[in-house]
Amino acid sequence: MDTAREIETGPQIDRKRIADLLAKATIAELESALAALGPIPDFTALRGPETGLVMVKGRIGGGGAPFNLGEATVSRASIRLADGRVGHGYRLGTDRKAAQFSAVLDALAQDEAARNTLETALFAPLEARLTQEAERLEAETAATKVDFFTMVRGED
Repeated sequence: MDTAREIETGPQIDRKRIADLLAKATIAELESALAALGPIPDFTALRGPETGLVMVKGRIGGGGAPFNLGEATVSRASIRLADGRVGHGYRLGTDRKAAQFSAVLDALAQDEAARNTLETALFAPLEARLTQEAERLEAETAATKVDFFTMVRGED
């Protein structure tokens, strides 16, 4: 029974990684990945693309009571390829075209051959770019860090 869970968890983790990367990809990166796979296959829109709002919750100190921080604009799309595979795409903002491209790529990535192509054409370079941006932001933040040092003068 544990083996069944492990088998089920592997593809779910990979699908989560793919959805996360697709949500962070630029429209140019998505278009380039689609071009690497050849012509866009026929698909049927199941939902959207549409734009709406989601409530963003906050928490003070990570352990405090949750509160409504505000709303964020989100675009989403769900599609079905002619062969029956279903893909979903979400992204912050109002870029419906990018959400639809993400949904198409999500559906295509369910095929192992297409996923391998996407790994080299989109996912690996995208992860490298995101890591580089995170390191740059961390370096910029570290440059503004102030270290406070308190010297003990002895007993009062």
